[in-house]
Amino acid sequence: MKTLFNSLLVAFTLTVVTCSASWAESNKPIGRPKNVAAFQSGMYTTAEGKLRIALDKQTGGSVVIRLTNQAGTDLFVEQVGQRQQTARLLLDISALPDGLYQVVITNGVETTKQALTLATTRQTIAVSRLVAFN
Repeated sequence: MKTLFNSLLVAFTLTVVTCSASWAESNKPIGRPKNVAAFQSGMYTTAEGKLRIALDKQTGGSVVIRLTNQAGTDLFVEQVGQRQQTARLLLDISALPDGLYQVVITNGVETTKQALTLATTRQTIAVSRLVAFN
């Protein structure tokens, strides 16, 4: 009985050690990316209903530009590579429905978020009256 108990104790100990070691290996914390590129960005809308995004960055790291809707679904994703220093994008947002959107630019460490609201303006027709006396 004592031999059986010792055997089960050794087997249980080895199982716990193996499982904990494999769990620790698979759940490593995600650290800072090795190459991080500093960046500057600017964006504005045009009269034609397009969004212009300008990005200047350092070489050596990549930057990701995303346009997401209110539900968090990516509508546009562009990765600017490590060797590129500038990116100029023109997005046609005139076909998107009204709502709240977000432009997210990130290099893995720093994140820039800009809110974008699309709303259709209703034009009112001004009625002018002409009154004439004879």
